[in-house]
Amino acid sequence: MNIAPEPLPGMPGQRLARGVARALRDMGFVTVEELVPTPGLRVDLMALGPKGQVWVIECKSCRADYQADRKWQGYLPWCDRFFWAVDADFPTGLLPEETGLILADAYGAEIMRMGPDTPLAPARRKAVLQGFARHAALRLQALRDPAGVISAWA
Repeated sequence: MNIAPEPLPGMPGQRLARGVARALRDMGFVTVEELVPTPGLRVDLMALGPKGQVWVIECKSCRADYQADRKWQGYLPWCDRFFWAVDADFPTGLLPEETGLILADAYGAEIMRMGPDTPLAPARRKAVLQGFARHAALRLQALRDPAGVISAWA
C-alpha cells in the first residue's frame, strides 16, 4: 500500500503549533490556534487541560520573530501558564526565564521548562473558557459549512 506523505503547514510557526498541539493532546489537552482572547491580542495556540488549565503558547520561528513580538506580556492575564514554543536551533537564552519553554517541530514537542502557575480569576476563567468553546465550535462549523459560518465571524 502506498501512503502519501503527510502535508506540512506552510509557515514555520504553524509547524511548531502543530507539533505542540500533538504533544499536548498526548497529555490530555485540547488546543485551538490563533484565538483572540480580547481585541488586539491573538495567541498562537491556547490549550485547555483535563483539569481546566488554560495555557497560552507563543510559537517563535526565529530571533527576529521573537524580537518583533511586543504583545506577549498582554497574554499573561489570559492564561494559567505561558510558554514559548521554539525549534532546536532557536537561541533560547533570549527567552525570559520566568516563562515556560517548549522545544518543538512539526511532529511533536517536549516541555523543557514549566511557566509559573498563575491561576485565572473565576470570572476571567469563565470568559476564557466560553471564548475557547465558541472559537472551537465556529472552526468545526466552518469545516462542515464554510459559507454558513462567514457571518458568524463578523
